[in-house]
Amino acid sequence: MPVKGVWVALATPFDDKGDVHLREAKRLARHLVAEGIHGLVVGGTTAESPTLTPEEKRALLEALLEEVGDEVPVWFGAGTHSTRETLQLAHLGEEAGAHGLMLVTPYYNKPPQEGLYRHFRAVAEEVDLPLMLYNVPGRTSVHLEAETVARLAEACPTVVAVKEASGRLEMVTEIRRLAPRIAVMTGDDGHFLSVLRLGGTGVVSVAGQVAPGLMVDFYEAFMAGEEDRAQELDTLLQPLYRALFVTTNPIPVKYALECLGFAMGGYRLPLVEPTPSQMEAVAQALARLGLARR
Repeated sequence: MPVKGVWVALATPFDDKGDVHLREAKRLARHLVAEGIHGLVVGGTTAESPTLTPEEKRALLEALLEEVGDEVPVWFGAGTHSTRETLQLAHLGEEAGAHGLMLVTPYYNKPPQEGLYRHFRAVAEEVDLPLMLYNVPGRTSVHLEAETVARLAEACPTVVAVKEASGRLEMVTEIRRLAPRIAVMTGDDGHFLSVLRLGGTGVVSVAGQVAPGLMVDFYEAFMAGEEDRAQELDTLLQPLYRALFVTTNPIPVKYALECLGFAMGGYRLPLVEPTPSQMEAVAQALARLGLARR
C-alpha cells in the first residue's frame, strides 16, 4: 500500500452536546473519497487528538474504516508524549483494523535523538502495521533528524514513511539520501509543490478536506509532467493554505468546513472559536476559490 498522493488529516466533528459526531465524520470522509483523495489519517493533531479519549479515537477509526476503508488507506494517529501510552494506542489501532499508524515525536518532554530512536523502535517491535513518523517541531519542540530516520529505516522494516513538517525543505533531500526507501510526505500544505519537486511522494493535508478536488488535480498534474498546470494550481491554493493557519489548527479548518455545510460542532477547550477577523480571512480564501459560503 504505497504512501503517496493527497492524504487528509481529518478534523473531528462534534455534536451539540460536544460528543464525537460519528455520522458527520463518515459523511465528510465519504465526500473526500468521492473527490479523489488518496488516504485518511484519523486521530492526528487536526482531529484535536489531545482532547479525545482512547474510546473516542477507536470509535472514529472504526466508523471511518467501515465507511471508506475498502477504498482508501485509513491510518491512525497513535503518537503521544509517552512511549507506554503510544504503545497502548498502537495496539488499539491495530486491533481496530487501521491500515497503518502515524506517530508524532513525543512532545513536551523533548527527548534527545537516542530517545526518539528507542521510542519509535519500541512501537515497531510490538505492532505489525506500517508506520509513518511525524516530525513537527513547531508543535512538539523536538526535531527528528534525518540521521535518526535513517537508523530507524535500517532497523525497522515497518517504518515506511515520514510526515515532514519542520519547514526545512532540506530535510526531504537528506531523508531521501540517507533512507531512500522512506516515503516523504509533507505536512505543510504550502510546501506541497516544492516537496514533490524534491522527490517527496505527497502531502498529509489540512486544506485537502476543504479543497480536495483542486489538490488532487494539482497532484495529478504534477505526476503527469504538467508543471505549468501544477504551478498554476499551487499559486491558486496558496491563499487558502495561509488562511487555514491564520490561528491555531484546527480552528480555521473547522470553520471552513462549517462554511461548506459540514456540522463540525465547535471545539473542545482549550481550543476556542475563531475571531471575526479570522473568520473573514477564511471566508475570503473560500470565495477566491469559488467554494460555497454558508
